[in-house]
Amino acid sequence: MKKITFIINPISGGKDKQPLIRTIEAGIDRTSFEYRTILTEYPGHATEIARTCEADIVVAVGGDGTVSEVAQGAAESGKAFGIIPCGSGDGLALHLGISRNPGKAVKTLNKGHIETVDYGRVDGRPFFCTTGVGLDAAVAWEFAASGKRGLANYISQAWRLWQDFRPETYEIDIDGERIVTPAVFVTVGNANQWGNQARITSLASVRDGELDLAIVEPFRTVEIPLLATKLLDGRAHTSRRVRMFRGKHITIHRSAPGPAHSDGDPCEAGTDITVDIVPAALRVVVPAGRAI
Repeated sequence: MKKITFIINPISGGKDKQPLIRTIEAGIDRTSFEYRTILTEYPGHATEIARTCEADIVVAVGGDGTVSEVAQGAAESGKAFGIIPCGSGDGLALHLGISRNPGKAVKTLNKGHIETVDYGRVDGRPFFCTTGVGLDAAVAWEFAASGKRGLANYISQAWRLWQDFRPETYEIDIDGERIVTPAVFVTVGNANQWGNQARITSLASVRDGELDLAIVEPFRTVEIPLLATKLLDGRAHTSRRVRMFRGKHITIHRSAPGPAHSDGDPCEAGTDITVDIVPAALRVVVPAGRAI
């Protein structure tokens, strides 16, 4: 019998986790799994649990931050990794086709189909969905500082910052190809989205051994509805404001240090940021038959 540990962020998405824990307990296949649940207590705790617990599969129960922490611990320890998404964005789960319905996500775990996927590193730190700089990083910073969760607050913060936003000029090297361009934001994706089906690196695969780079060039406010539509229907790569590239090693240079983001969490970064791929390094439980 396999051992499975559910690592639960009690505050992700601003939701009470007791109903979700009851769903796990009711739905988990007890003939296949010996299970336990552990609540996280501080930032980084999920990584520690995933790294050190005695389990065959560790499951992130939370949002993108919890997913990133648990995935890091799983990659370091060789355990398989699963997700029950219940955050504000759930970017990696959506890319992988894992349902945001907890009962359906538990059924995916019961079926136990495992694929081996890539992850990225930004300045040596693992990320699993996207990382980047520019307006989206500034929004991530303000969103976290606001203390409020949810898509409505994210959109509110983005609109407020957009009013006075000035694009930076970036020098980017991707596998030896040099690009100098002004940009509203520069996003590097292992997976295809920020979250909530906003697919910025819309053609990305987590199994191709490469990273996708999206450069969004300056645009006018009147263009936002069309850009947003293309993001949400998976056609960002068709926008005339978006340039897409693919490679294994990327460096981004900007004139001054400032905000960045990694899997939706804000962080400070310097003038030079290095991003690379770690191919076929994480085993993850996903729905069978889905192209990822």
